[in-house]
Amino acid sequence: MQADFYLLETGGPELALAPLAGKVLEMGGRLLVVAGEAGARERISQALWSAGAESFLANGIAGGDHDARQPILIADDVAPANGARFLALADGVWREPGEGDFDRVLLVFGEAERMAARETWRLLKAREGWQCRFFRREGRKWTQAG
Repeated sequence: MQADFYLLETGGPELALAPLAGKVLEMGGRLLVVAGEAGARERISQALWSAGAESFLANGIAGGDHDARQPILIADDVAPANGARFLALADGVWREPGEGDFDRVLLVFGEAERMAARETWRLLKAREGWQCRFFRREGRKWTQAG
């Protein structure tokens, strides 16, 4: 299992997720985005819809009639109703994915969640079968650090 840690030094997850979601879709994948607060889920949804003039990222908020058809589903829990193999934890809070549910987990966190992210890194590095990577944002791109 791959766990990628994305540090937000400025801005919120709604701005940072578009390039990550775009990459998942380019690879033919589906993404489940999880955020605990309803307002955050709505902001993320709107940001993805307006990601660019030619590159909006179609998505839906979980609980609708067509969850299974959404390429990007935004929810408050880690149940991949859209068949996603990629999970983005957009509020910096680690949630344990179900056994075999995902191939890759993206933990997007800011300064307030930095200590918790470090603890999650240590926990996952100690587990057999987990690989961890750390990314920083440089301009509009994410680059692997360290």
